[in-house]
Amino acid sequence: MGSVSLKIGDGTARFKRATLCSSALNILMLISVITTNLFALYAFTYSPKDREIHSLNRTHKNISLISEQVSLILREIDASQKKLAQMEKEILGYESIDLSRSNVANELKLFLQRHPLPLGKDSKSGITEMVASVGHSCEKSMDLLSQYMNYKVSGPCPDDWSLAQKLILHGCEPLPRRRCLAKSVPKVGLQPFPKSLWKPVSDKIVMWSGLGCKNFQCLNSKKLGRDCVGCFDLVNGFENQRFVKARGKNDFPIDDVLALTSGGIRIGFDIGGGSGTFAARMAEKNVTVITSTLNIDAPFSEFIAARGLFPLFLSLDHRFPFYDNVFDLVHASSGLDIGGKPEKLEFLMFDIDRILRAGGLLWLDNFYCANDEKKKALTRLIERFGFKKLKWVIGEKSESGKSEVYLSAVLQKPVRG
Repeated sequence: MGSVSLKIGDGTARFKRATLCSSALNILMLISVITTNLFALYAFTYSPKDREIHSLNRTHKNISLISEQVSLILREIDASQKKLAQMEKEILGYESIDLSRSNVANELKLFLQRHPLPLGKDSKSGITEMVASVGHSCEKSMDLLSQYMNYKVSGPCPDDWSLAQKLILHGCEPLPRRRCLAKSVPKVGLQPFPKSLWKPVSDKIVMWSGLGCKNFQCLNSKKLGRDCVGCFDLVNGFENQRFVKARGKNDFPIDDVLALTSGGIRIGFDIGGGSGTFAARMAEKNVTVITSTLNIDAPFSEFIAARGLFPLFLSLDHRFPFYDNVFDLVHASSGLDIGGKPEKLEFLMFDIDRILRAGGLLWLDNFYCANDEKKKALTRLIERFGFKKLKWVIGEKSESGKSEVYLSAVLQKPVRG
């Protein structure tokens, strides 16, 4: 720190300067230590509280972030579930009818509105409202359905039976009811029963709108199906010999079929019965037969009714409107061939089995088998029900130079536990 001298003068001066510098430095060091300690004390005293506040803030932020993420995930799950439900509806062909659409007729809105039960909630079922019945596939034909339901209330119904049938064939069955008066045609010249069974039907008692032919002579010149070739000619064609005279081994006369049972055939159901000749022949045996039909290319329903028989305007996609085990006989021909996947025929066969009583007869009359595989599939299906085979004939017919396979059978439904 410089020289230390006892001399008075310069030496003493040097000593004093050295001492003053050392004191100032010591003071600075002391102040620095004190300041550092104060800062350390402050830090140790107040930092835990600050960290807690900061930690709380950070926790709140994390919770908010997690909540937002959870909400986002839930929204995505909900959207996915709705999308899957929509896809399922589209695959199944089902969609609820949106009555808020601009093209929905007011009459359809009124018909489909739910109405409270008159006496309130039903104690057994818990139902509180009545819901109108309408086909689930009507949603896919909303334009046609709104056109069908667009009419003047209490006025005459539009001449649109062909539109109604088109809706039915598109799966829109049952159709909604309407508040209009159907067109009526004078039924002049109807014959009393049973004379009406084989008397020609007048062209004038039929509505021909929407049909290509405008008289029965035109229809008899056309092949309307495998079971309807000249089927409206009750005098000169083969129709008046059907089920009485066999043209081949696949044709079973009615008397032969009825002889297979010990009696008890009183009521029957004919599926796709054409012009109603099977029902007419059974009526001569005092058996009441209901004939299901659609007016495809011809007025089948009106013709059957003119013969004094019971037509049922119904497609084969509809569940039969009969209770279980009520019919003694079910007759079905090639009209039973509804095409599509095998399950479609299964649904139909199970419904036929449902309405046929134990011991009753299922008569397959010239059922067309497109190929050997289809014949085997039908055979396997029949065997699943355990029917007793009273008659079973597989034969071939020549159609336009092509050999076709047909199955005819009389089957008896077993008694099941």
